Amino acid sequence: MNTIKHILNRYTAFLWILLTPLGAWGVFVIAGLDAAAVGLPMDVVVAGYVYQNRARFLLYVLMASAGSALGSTVLYLIGYTGGEAVLRKRISAERFDKLHRAFDHHPFWSLMVPAMLPPPTPFKLFVLAAAISEMQFGHFLLAIFSGRFVRFLVLALLTMKFGPQIVDVTGTLSRHHLRWVLGGVVLGALLWLGARRPSKARTHPREKAAEPHRDS
Repeated sequence: MNTIKHILNRYTAFLWILLTPLGAWGVFVIAGLDAAAVGLPMDVVVAGYVYQNRARFLLYVLMASAGSALGSTVLYLIGYTGGEAVLRKRISAERFDKLHRAFDHHPFWSLMVPAMLPPPTPFKLFVLAAAISEMQFGHFLLAIFSGRFVRFLVLALLTMKFGPQIVDVTGTLSRHHLRWVLGGVVLGALLWLGARRPSKARTHPREKAAEPHRDS
């Protein structure tokens, strides 16, 4: 365990040596590489930047969100040009059908909600599913940017309150209680959608009543 921690500390120190000259663009670059399937410790990077310069926390959140959205275009192209076979190899047929139905009915939320969640959420699988479902590219970018913005904003606020060690706490919680976290986010999204529908439904009777009757 100590050896693993030592390796991670050395890796993090090396990463900071590379990022320091880039300034805020370092967050953008790392987010883009992470989203493009490289797999980098984004939460550590964002928390580190915010902790070192709290006044620019919003800039770091925006840069990380934008980098993640643009970097995901690599997987979008892979999925759009033949990623169904790749996705079917990674998940069961039942789960593939569920993802496909979800993106058919609620494509934006089906991508934004996973984008809000920290690792070990298999976010890249959702990106591939969005591409396979031929999600509109503009909506694709907006969903990822919005979800990542919420995720990194919450992380930044927690970092300013509790320090960068909050990354370890949230990582532990997400690894051991991912289903509960995901269930809570999905439930909140469903409640929000449900609250919108009645208001729309109540307008229909009034519209019908306002329409003049036509003689047959």
